[in-house]
Amino acid sequence: MASRPRADVGLNADPIGGAAAEDDTKYARTRGRILDAAAYVLSRKGYAGTRLSDVAQRADIQTPAIYYYFASRDDLIEEVMASGLADMREHLQAALQALPPDMPALDKILVAAATHLRHELEISDYTTASIRNQGQIPSRLRARATREGDGYGALWRQLFDEAARTGQLRPDVDPRISQMLVLGALNWAAEWWDPRRTPLHAIVADAQRLIRGALEPGEPDGPGRD
Repeated sequence: MASRPRADVGLNADPIGGAAAEDDTKYARTRGRILDAAAYVLSRKGYAGTRLSDVAQRADIQTPAIYYYFASRDDLIEEVMASGLADMREHLQAALQALPPDMPALDKILVAAATHLRHELEISDYTTASIRNQGQIPSRLRARATREGDGYGALWRQLFDEAARTGQLRPDVDPRISQMLVLGALNWAAEWWDPRRTPLHAIVADAQRLIRGALEPGEPDGPGRD
């Protein structure tokens, strides 16, 4: 479950110079392999438990070789964290853009919840690592991840604002508080979900039912629908 977020950038690969291009390609592949390994280790052992020796073992390289690609352990972790949240934002954007434009806002929120859970729990070690370690990493490493997280949160804010504006959100709940509670619950799934006990589709279905039940306005003559 690595799902490298995107092609490496800033390598100045030259498609014309044969040997140079080959060296750049090898560099990019090895750097990507290190990032994949770091995302895997970080998603499972956390910031404090992530050792470069474990990353190197999974990437099948010698530990000192990591310093050719990243100046420090923290630089590597910072890259994983920022990449994970950027990937999650891009993944959600693509999912929302693929929806029919006239889909009700509350249904869009349910799609966003499913997209979030599947990406967090099944698709990307980067995203799992980002979610689980956001509160563990030192503040000096949070700037890039925070910017990416703000962009991701903005997508959810638009969905909740649209739901409130179109009357698809209960009038007695605050859109911003509801958004944060929903995202907090979805993120927490990375801490407790065990795929050996519960299939992912069951988690997604229950989350969608709970969200709809909590947010959907009640019928004029009775309680909210199931």
